[in-house]
Amino acid sequence: MDDRSDEEPPIEDLLERHLPSLRAYMRRNLDAGLADRESTSDLVQSVCREVLQSRGKFQFRGDAAFQRWLLQVALHKLMDRRRFWRARKREGLKVEGQPGSLSWSQDELGRLAVALGSPSAEVMLREDLQRLEGALEQLSEFDREVIRLVRLQGLSHAEFAGRMGCTEPQSRKRLFEALARLSLLLRRGQTGS
Repeated sequence: MDDRSDEEPPIEDLLERHLPSLRAYMRRNLDAGLADRESTSDLVQSVCREVLQSRGKFQFRGDAAFQRWLLQVALHKLMDRRRFWRARKREGLKVEGQPGSLSWSQDELGRLAVALGSPSAEVMLREDLQRLEGALEQLSEFDREVIRLVRLQGLSHAEFAGRMGCTEPQSRKRLFEALARLSLLLRRGQTGS
């Protein structure tokens, strides 16, 4: 029996319906080496973003076909991320000791790129990390700290505000503004302006 439907549901609805199976698939297939570097939630979010961006490449032929396509995208995501981290290990990338370099690890830079939803996050190579690092260097120390502590290390806005001597609403506003400035710098870097 063909599981085609007369009307194609919105891809957002399909993703929502299949999110539990996507999460379960990622948890089952996330090896310890990759789990040390990336969270299941981040990988699931990245797969969903990729599916939404490539919605035009999928022809709806029923729920089962959608789930197969979704899990195929997830498999490719895991393979890409494993290749990415193996390449980083082989290259022995370090930012310490370079003039004007930040004290951010390659892992932090990579996770920030993924969290920002950079279109090249899945295929990021050395030049992407250098571009991200260059953009971060143009931010103020406060902007870099709010991004690192709240976005990457998971501090609550209340905890960050307590550390930095500001209010929680100021912390939220500063994170939003810092991410906006970073995004603008990255876009300028892509276009060469």
